[in-house]
Amino acid sequence: MATTLDKVEVVTVGVGWTGGIIGAELAKKGAQVVGLERGKARSTDDFQHIHDEYRYAIRYELMQDLSRETITFRNDRDTRALPMRQLGSFLLGEGLGGAGVHWNGQTWRFLPYDLEIKSITEKKYGKNKLGDEYSIQDWGITYDELEPYFYKFEQTAGISGEDNEFSAPRSNPYPNPPMKETPITERFKKAAKNLDLSPFHMPSGNMSQTYENPDGQTIAQCQYCGFCERFGCEYGAKSSPNVTVIPTAQKTGNFELRTHANVTEVMYDGNKATGVKYVDLQTGEEFIQPADIVVLTSYVMNNVRLLLNSKVGRPYDPETRSGVIGKNYCYQILPGATAFFEEEKFNTYMGAGSLGATVDNYNGDNFDHSDVNFIHGGSVSITQTGQRPINNNTVPNDTPNWGKQFKSESIKYYHRNLSVGAQGASMPHRNNYLSLDPDYKDIFGYPLLRLTYDFTEQDKNLHAYLSEKCAAIAKEMGASKVEPREISDHYSIVPYQTTHNTGGVIMGGDPETSAVNNYSQMWDVDNLFVVGASAFAHNGGYNPTGTVGALAYRAAEGIAKFREQKGQLVKVQSSSEHV
Repeated sequence: MATTLDKVEVVTVGVGWTGGIIGAELAKKGAQVVGLERGKARSTDDFQHIHDEYRYAIRYELMQDLSRETITFRNDRDTRALPMRQLGSFLLGEGLGGAGVHWNGQTWRFLPYDLEIKSITEKKYGKNKLGDEYSIQDWGITYDELEPYFYKFEQTAGISGEDNEFSAPRSNPYPNPPMKETPITERFKKAAKNLDLSPFHMPSGNMSQTYENPDGQTIAQCQYCGFCERFGCEYGAKSSPNVTVIPTAQKTGNFELRTHANVTEVMYDGNKATGVKYVDLQTGEEFIQPADIVVLTSYVMNNVRLLLNSKVGRPYDPETRSGVIGKNYCYQILPGATAFFEEEKFNTYMGAGSLGATVDNYNGDNFDHSDVNFIHGGSVSITQTGQRPINNNTVPNDTPNWGKQFKSESIKYYHRNLSVGAQGASMPHRNNYLSLDPDYKDIFGYPLLRLTYDFTEQDKNLHAYLSEKCAAIAKEMGASKVEPREISDHYSIVPYQTTHNTGGVIMGGDPETSAVNNYSQMWDVDNLFVVGASAFAHNGGYNPTGTVGALAYRAAEGIAKFREQKGQLVKVQSSSEHV
């Protein structure tokens, strides 16, 4: 029997970047906020012995325990889905700060084209550019409306970077200068310029200098140790919710954090959300937390699963294409090329998560798509994130997997290989979606989330195009051998790719085709907000975090407006007012 607690004004489900932003912004305005986090508490002090590649990068210390909850996967809806028993293609995080603890820090703004992709594509290339199996749609907000929220997030996170002609336009410079130039980034930039491209330093959540953000939180200067992705930062030099928005929320006195609180259900009376049900993972006790406003700020897949298990919203049906919850799941493709050198040696073992250089010439609609069989594109980069020894042993494709030649090639190319890679955009397809699994349940008896996903012709065509562009840059860098990447016939959930999953509770201007408005407020349930990359109507050619942060600040403003209406269930509408 669940114990019903005293009602609170706002409850958030998950305390990472989105939950931290919502908690901080509302608590600063005097709202009483409870943040529920199913993982344990953690801070910079917990990462003093973090340079353990086996523990964190191989055994996934900071990630979700799949023996308690996982997802099931299949390539198509005629196949039975099976549980993901080991983390592979993407890494589901857990614990205070969420993925913001163990991310690399690459922080981008989605392009104006992304937010109005359907309108711009149809205007320039006609309605049949992709075909009706793809469900691209506008986001219900323009870049000009969202731009101030991008900057708000960048100020909070202390993003280091520089402007460039092909990225989204900026009203303000980055809060911090770009990261260090290295021989590797310098070589990439020189090659790109020789090919008439426009290289620039990658925007970074690793601090180029010690920085104090507008809330008074200090982030230390990066030490370029090479242990960012899958690791917490022991210096407090990587922007994370734990060193920015969470302490800001806590110092107001209006924010209560509860860890080990696993939310299993949104309480819903058919009209509004009345609170959430959660299990205390340490005691096994079950609680109901009533609230005036419920905000789902968990990871993409958990946001979708909670709504489906709680029977909130209309589940997506790929046959009829009706419904919205689970619709437009997108991932990414990773085209690229590996460059092998004969004489030059590179120190790829020092670095930072966002130390790199990029060209945006092939991203979004920055080039003419009239004569290609795809839309969008991707950012092309070289990164020096720190190649750790266990997980890295790059040799040419024709090298045997064992024996004398394998050993000699491993030694030869240990310091003589570089990778030029792209993050390719992912367009939504009617058969790529999220739903509840009819057969498998978690340890609490709730159905697992089922992922139905495969590469599309759009993916394959874009992958070939971008891999060719990456190979051209790699060759211009002076490589003796260049191997472009190839895409497999079908998506596999086994090898790691990215944790850039998006969609399922998408944003838009029409309640028939979207789940939330541009304040992340559910069309069907006025006092329920769903914040995060689950709102993306498609996935772009960048890391999603910068856009997630902007949408979170936009949502915080919307929740504040809704709160000011003193409980009247009136929809929060689009507005040109900015933070």
